Amino acid sequence: MSDEKTVTTMRLVGGSPVLDFVNTVDARRDRWGPDLLRTYDDLIEWAIRVGLITSEVGAGLAKASAAAELDAALAEAKALRESIYAVFQAEAAGEPAPAPQGADLTRAASRALSNRRLCHAGAQFFWGWKDDGDLNTIADRVALEAAELLVTSKLRRPVRECLGPYCGWLFLDSSRGGHRRWCSDASCGTHMRVRRFRASRAHGERS
Repeated sequence: MSDEKTVTTMRLVGGSPVLDFVNTVDARRDRWGPDLLRTYDDLIEWAIRVGLITSEVGAGLAKASAAAELDAALAEAKALRESIYAVFQAEAAGEPAPAPQGADLTRAASRALSNRRLCHAGAQFFWGWKDDGDLNTIADRVALEAAELLVTSKLRRPVRECLGPYCGWLFLDSSRGGHRRWCSDASCGTHMRVRRFRASRAHGERS
């Protein structure tokens, strides 16, 4: 059985679909990649897994459009992902959001807002989408989730960047003390402690 990481097997540790979207790049520290969004089907699978779309919407998207259109929509979603990463990585670093990426996200969120519609079933009102079959519907939903995360920054936990080797994933720091350093203590935290132990022992042997 292959142990290759996919959107199905990747850990969801971001605390938000937005940050889990950013984390579909397996590593951003020490190296970049691999990218887990290899095809538009991967994007659909990820969106269903995190609850952004239903399996019914995903099935409709999977049947839609030519390969070139699917590739273009995937490329656009990935470009949005990198803009979102830059904005939230800046928050994690305590820096202002970079202007170009902030503008990209603003445009994406504005476009997404134009695709929203108020729906109702009986006495229940809720936000829906004008066209669930639009190939950009996943990117639209991510953009609005990112916008909401940004405008509620004072009401939520801060975004952190994992300090683990070959990681750099982003996550909401839900720890009690607010000083979480790893996306997962069981993975990156353990790896870092092992690395430090080995380095300390090697140093002791040379002394």
